[in-house]
Amino acid sequence: MTEARLRAELEESKAEVQRLKESLSGGPPTVRKDVSLVSLVPKWSGLDSEVSIDEFITNIEGAAYIGKWEESDQIRIAVLKLTDASRLFYNECPELYEKKVTWQMFKSVFSQSFKDTHTDQHNFMRIQTARQKKNESPQQFADRCRALSQKVMCKTSEQVAQRIHRENAERMLLASFVAGLAGTPRKQVRNAGPRDIKQAVSIAIGVQEAEKQERFNESFYAKFDNSFRLSARSPSRYRQDDFKSQRSPVTPAVSQLPSQRCKPPHRPNKPST
Repeated sequence: MTEARLRAELEESKAEVQRLKESLSGGPPTVRKDVSLVSLVPKWSGLDSEVSIDEFITNIEGAAYIGKWEESDQIRIAVLKLTDASRLFYNECPELYEKKVTWQMFKSVFSQSFKDTHTDQHNFMRIQTARQKKNESPQQFADRCRALSQKVMCKTSEQVAQRIHRENAERMLLASFVAGLAGTPRKQVRNAGPRDIKQAVSIAIGVQEAEKQERFNESFYAKFDNSFRLSARSPSRYRQDDFKSQRSPVTPAVSQLPSQRCKPPHRPNKPST
């Protein structure tokens, strides 16, 4: 019985191995695409205040590499992220609607149409005169300065030279961010002497949040003091005020004419005896 059971288990194992071989020989395993990474690609309008076309394409290609996207997926996602001027340009390009269009063709058309036409002197002046706008957070201002610094950064194929250009752009970014801050955060960030843009943004956000908390505390305690003064009035004073308010108004005395004034009664003179 034991030998027969062992032979049966052996035959079952051989059949399982054969099934595994057949499943592996059927072709390479399917690769699952992660389309959720589309949220990492920001929308792009093609305006001067937005990121450049090179940065937009780099974001799509980076997400496509991680998510195992195909070229057709990159084109569809890029079209979904187009807004305003870039969307109008895409609608007026019928060649981009053809099925044979590739990602390289799509990149070439947009790169030629939305390349930066400003001179380096203009871009340098913009980053040096950048100022924080009203209701603009430090993080938003830092992102705007970073987009400007990318436009003035030189690009080369040599890794060492490109690293030097990137470091210079980072120093320029930090200087323009600190100089363009408004209010108290500018003074605090200058005194702190941050090493990089990340530390500078963190300090500016901390100072801004502290100012908001201080203003909230001042308004809160002012309201608390007012309510405390009202509640501190004595109950007897309240009862006195209520009693006065419930008293009927005093009618003023009516003025009388001289003829209507009361006269004392006339007493006759007594006869003299």
